[in-house]
Amino acid sequence: MTLAFDDILAAQARLQGHIERTPCRFSRTLSEITGAEVWVKFENLQFTAAYKERGALNKLLQLGENVRARGVIAASAGNHSQGLAYHAARLGIPVTIVMPKATPFMKVQQTRAHGAEVVIEGDGYDEAAAKARSLCDERELTFVHPFDDLDVMAGQGTVALEMLEDVPDLEVLPIPIGGGGLIAGMATAAKHLSQNIRVVGVEPAIMPSFTAKMRGVRTMQNGGASTIAEGIAVKAVGELTYSIARPLIDEVLLIEEPHFERGIALYCNVEKTVAEGAGAASLAALLAYPDKFRGRKCGL
Repeated sequence: MTLAFDDILAAQARLQGHIERTPCRFSRTLSEITGAEVWVKFENLQFTAAYKERGALNKLLQLGENVRARGVIAASAGNHSQGLAYHAARLGIPVTIVMPKATPFMKVQQTRAHGAEVVIEGDGYDEAAAKARSLCDERELTFVHPFDDLDVMAGQGTVALEMLEDVPDLEVLPIPIGGGGLIAGMATAAKHLSQNIRVVGVEPAIMPSFTAKMRGVRTMQNGGASTIAEGIAVKAVGELTYSIARPLIDEVLLIEEPHFERGIALYCNVEKTVAEGAGAASLAALLAYPDKFRGRKCGL
C-alpha cells in the first residue's frame, strides 16, 4: 500500500468547491526576522480552522451509499474531529466522535455544534481510539483514522499542490509531524513536482515520535510534561504514514517550547493571524535553526 501522486491530484479535483483555496502569501517581516524568504499558507482560514478538513472530506466523498447511511466514527480531541463532523453533516452522513476526558470543553462543544454524537472516553487518545474501534464494530460504522489512511493522506497532500501552484520555486518545506499524515501527503506531492525541494520534518522535542521510530527506540515523554504544540504530540507515528514519508524526508528537527511560543506570537503580531502551537511549528523551525533556512525560499 502506497500513496501515488495521482491520488493527490484526484483528491484535489474531488475537494474543489467544498473547501477554501487558502492563500500562500509572502511575509516580508518574517523574512527579515528569520533570514529566509518566508511564504505562509493560511490553512487557518478553512471553516474549521485547520487543514484536517481536506483528508477527512476526501475520505467521506469516496464512501458508498450503504456506508454513508450507516455513518462514520473517529477518535480525536482536535481538528480531525471538527473537520470530519462538519463535512459529514454537510453530506448527510451520521458521525460519532470519541474524545478523551481531558478534551477542552470548547472543542467538545464545537464538535457537537457540527452535528456529531460525542462520546467521552479514556484518559488519552489511545483509550479513546480503542473505544471508537469497539463502537465501530458494534454499530457497523466506518472508522476514519486521523492520519494512518491513504485517502486522508491524499487529502492533506493537496496543501503542497496548492503551495507549489502559487510559488513553484519553493526550495524548502518545513512540515509539522504528529501522526505523519500531513508530511506523508505533502512530501509525496512536493517530491513528485520538484526533485530538488527539501522536506524537513518538525517535531516537539518533548514527544519526538518520528525521530524515535527512525532511531528504533520508544518515544520517551519528558516526565509527563506537555507541549503547547499538543496537535502534534502523538505517542506513536502511523505505520503507513511512516513508511511513505520516511524515504521522502531530508531531515527531522526537534523544537523546544520557547520557539513554538515565539512562532505563535510572531504570527499574531506580524501577520495578525492566530495559529495554534502545531500550526506555528514550521515557523518555530526557522527560529530554532536559522542556519538551515537562511537565504532559502521556504513554504510554511
